[in-house]
Amino acid sequence: MRRFGVEMGQDQTKQQIEKGLRLYQSNHTDKALHIWFKVLEKTSDPGGKFRVLGCLITAHSEMGKYKDMLKYALTQIDTAREMEDPDYLTEGYLNLARSNEKLCDFQKTISYCKTCLNMQGTTTSLLLNGQVCLSMGNAFLGMSVFQKALENYEKGLRYAHNNDDKMLECRVCCSLGSFYTQLKDYEKALFFPCKAAELVNDYGKGWSLKYRAMSQYHMAVAYRKLGRLPDAMDCCEESMKIALQHGDRPLQSLCLLCFADIHRSRNDVEKAFPRYESSMCIMTETGNRLGQVHVYLGVAKCWLIQKELDKALDTVQRAQELAEGLGNKLCLLKAHCLNEGIFRSKEQQAELREHVVKFHECVEEMELYCGMCGESIGEKNHQLQALPCSHVFHLKCLQSNGTRGCPNCRRSSLKPGYV
Repeated sequence: MRRFGVEMGQDQTKQQIEKGLRLYQSNHTDKALHIWFKVLEKTSDPGGKFRVLGCLITAHSEMGKYKDMLKYALTQIDTAREMEDPDYLTEGYLNLARSNEKLCDFQKTISYCKTCLNMQGTTTSLLLNGQVCLSMGNAFLGMSVFQKALENYEKGLRYAHNNDDKMLECRVCCSLGSFYTQLKDYEKALFFPCKAAELVNDYGKGWSLKYRAMSQYHMAVAYRKLGRLPDAMDCCEESMKIALQHGDRPLQSLCLLCFADIHRSRNDVEKAFPRYESSMCIMTETGNRLGQVHVYLGVAKCWLIQKELDKALDTVQRAQELAEGLGNKLCLLKAHCLNEGIFRSKEQQAELREHVVKFHECVEEMELYCGMCGESIGEKNHQLQALPCSHVFHLKCLQSNGTRGCPNCRRSSLKPGYV
C-alpha cells in the first residue's frame, strides 16, 4: 500500500507545476526550481514528469546552465520513450536539439532536428516544426552553411505565419539579424531585429521580457556595424538591464561582448579589454564556445590597435583552434584574414602566402560569392537579396538580372520569399 504524501498523483503534480510557473514568471527562480525538483522526485504521473522536466530545461537554458539543460533533456527523452507517445517524443527530441545547439554541438543539433521532422503526423509536430526549423537554421549558421540556414529560417517564418505564432516570428527575425550581420548586409541586419522589436511592442504584453532584450541586443550589433555607436550603446544598455534583472547569464555575456566591440570601434581598448574578459568568463562558464571565438577575435583586433603583433597572433591562434573544433568556417576565414595582416606587417612571406590560400579556400567552401558578378559576399557592407531557393546575391545584380531565375540552380526568381 502506497504511503500517503510520499508520491504525487496527476492532479497534485499539475498544481505544483503551475505554482512553479507562476513563481518563475514572477522572477522567483529559486523557489520555482525548488518546487519543480520536488515534483520530479515525488510524482507518479509520467506526463507530469515529462512536463516538469520541460520546465527545468527552459529554466536552465535561460540561466545558461547548458550541461544541466542537456541532462534534463536526456531524462525527458527517456520518459517519452517509456510512454511511447509520438507527441512527447517530438518535443523531447526538440529539447535535445536545443540543448546541443546551446553547447555549440551543431551536428548533433541537426541530427535531432531531422528526427523531429521525420515524426510527421503528430499533433505536436504541426506546432513545433517552426521551432525545429529555427534550431536547425541556427545550427547551420553556426557552421557557416548559409544557404541551408536561410532555407530553414524561411520555413520557420512560414510556420510562424501559418500558426500566427508571433513569438516564433520574433525569434526567427533575431536569427535573421545575425545571419545578415555575418554576410555584412547591415541594413537587413538592422531591419529584422527592428521587426522583432515591433512584434514585441504590438503583441508582447504577456510575453517574457527576454524577447525585448533579445531584439535590442541584435539591434545593438547592427547599429555598431553601421557606425551608429550611440544607438548601439543605448540598445545594448537596455538589453543588459533586462538580462541583469532576470539573471540571464548568456545574454549578459553577449551584451558585454557588444559593449567591448563598441569601445573597440571607438579605439578605446582600455575600456574594451575588461569587458571582453568579463564576457569570456561567463561564456566559459556557460559553454558558449562560438561566443568565445568572437571574444578572441575582438581581443586580437585590440592588440593590433596597440601594434602588439605577437599578442594578436597568439590570440588569433586560440580563436582559430576553437573555430576549427566547432566547424565554423566564417570565423576561420576571419582568423586567416587577421593572420594575413599580421604576417604582412611582420614581412613573413611564407606564412602570409599560407593564410592567403586558406582564406580563399574558406571563401570557396562557403560559396561566399555572388553567382552573377563573381565578386565576394561578406567582404564589405553590401545590400543582398535572397531568392526563394535561398541562394543569396547582390541586390544590384538581381535588379539587372530581371526575371531570368537563379543562375545557381535555375529556379524561377518570380516567387518572393519571406527573407
